[in-house]
Amino acid sequence: MSTHISEPVPAAGSLKRVTVPAVRARKGGTPLVMLTAYTARTAELLDPHCDILLVGDSLAQVIYGLPSTVPVTLEMMCAHGAAVVRGAAHSLVVIDMPFGSYEMSKEQAFANAARILKETGAAAVKLEGGAAMAETIAFLGARGVPVMAHVGLTPQAVNALGGYGARGRSAAEADKIVGDAQAVAAAGAFAIVIEGVVEPIAVAITESVACPTIGIGASARCDGQVLVAEDMLGLFTQTARFVKAYGTMAAGIDTAAARYAADVRARVFPGLEQTYQPKN
Repeated sequence: MSTHISEPVPAAGSLKRVTVPAVRARKGGTPLVMLTAYTARTAELLDPHCDILLVGDSLAQVIYGLPSTVPVTLEMMCAHGAAVVRGAAHSLVVIDMPFGSYEMSKEQAFANAARILKETGAAAVKLEGGAAMAETIAFLGARGVPVMAHVGLTPQAVNALGGYGARGRSAAEADKIVGDAQAVAAAGAFAIVIEGVVEPIAVAITESVACPTIGIGASARCDGQVLVAEDMLGLFTQTARFVKAYGTMAAGIDTAAARYAADVRARVFPGLEQTYQPKN
């Protein structure tokens, strides 16, 4: 089967690639726009509109149909990360470190982060965890690996958390999440994703750390926002409370596939325009 090479979307015109220092400098300024991307073509389409593209381990569910992000491998992240870097000319590309690739030691984290950056060409990695990961974040930063942190609802810890419910409903848990964010900020994280927390926590974190915060199920008062692109586009009908669908991708795919199937069964596709006829 032949492959189709799509024409790239003009990616941000004369704009330069967004850098880690540029993201850090956006604290308190125009909100950062971040979406997930897993393929080169999706990256091409999203790139002109975003400051950051995240190659999220959410590809577990979106691409592979897995029940959680836990089974994701470094090989998956590197393959999809390299594709997104090839497709994006403007956005800062950040790649999730998968579960088990950074928790054992700061040395393990550096080896795997270095592999990700070498094999993909991305500018930064993201890892989950609060105060327990502060030493690792500092270790990576001191060795030239920019780190985006992730606190609150941390999907890789779904087995320990017991599900995907909002975090921080008790005072003790709220205090811990704020403390986690402050710890990773002090360790040198250039930005912090805050996921699935009651809103006052997100506001408190945003007001107390020097780096930008990026919310998902958090607050509009964060320094930026992120969503899974396929959720934002309406590809999935069952999504979290914090998702707003800005498109109807699922309905469009269903309609197009139904039209295609009908044309094939009626033998009207392919037609003259899609077939090669003998030359006269």
